[in-house]
Amino acid sequence: MSVPHIVRKKLPKLDITTVQHAGWSGIKNGELLRQAEGVYDVFISSDKNLQYQQNVSGRKLAIVILPSNQVPIVESLIPQLEAALKNIKVGDIVEL
Repeated sequence: MSVPHIVRKKLPKLDITTVQHAGWSGIKNGELLRQAEGVYDVFISSDKNLQYQQNVSGRKLAIVILPSNQVPIVESLIPQLEAALKNIKVGDIVEL
């Protein structure tokens, strides 16, 4: 599921790249995780089933799961997302 561009706009101090900006549109979560490893520190998704559908253990990145990809909901979570990103470590999975 796609994470709205509002995340990138609301957190300009962080180097956030969307799937579209990376040129990875159409790539599914498993392959996205593989491609993101080694390039990014954190993978943000609104796919609540990601950790159950993909092998996320041993990944060389952290994962943040948003409860929705609807802009008003995601925008209301920006403070919690920013706090989570400050404290997250490789291998962590954080659900907001």
